Amino acid sequence: MSVQLSETRDGRMLEVRASHTLTHSDYKNFIPIVEKLIKKHGKIRLLFEMADFHGWSGTALWDDIKFDFKHFGDIDRLAMVGENTWEKGMSMFCKPFTSAEIRYFEKSRIEEARSWLQRD
Repeated sequence: MSVQLSETRDGRMLEVRASHTLTHSDYKNFIPIVEKLIKKHGKIRLLFEMADFHGWSGTALWDDIKFDFKHFGDIDRLAMVGENTWEKGMSMFCKPFTSAEIRYFEKSRIEEARSWLQRD
């Protein structure tokens, strides 16, 4: 699996560490967990860490688009953490697909990303 999940703040914040290429199978495992947290808490905060990340398979990209439309207003803040210029650009590309406040952080600033997500 190219996704590792870690809940913090009693499930109000979810850290997603994605590596390699995300697949449809990854989304089948990931989406139910996110939806459970949204149902329990309403809005959640999400840290999306990209480590040796190569993007999405075609089916996984479609899964991501469907997820974004279904949960347009369910993510309060989204911290995207990465290593590459294209990953930073992706944080700008995501903005029309969510009402979340989105910020990009370089991998060396991951603790700053966590602090930003935890602030009220």
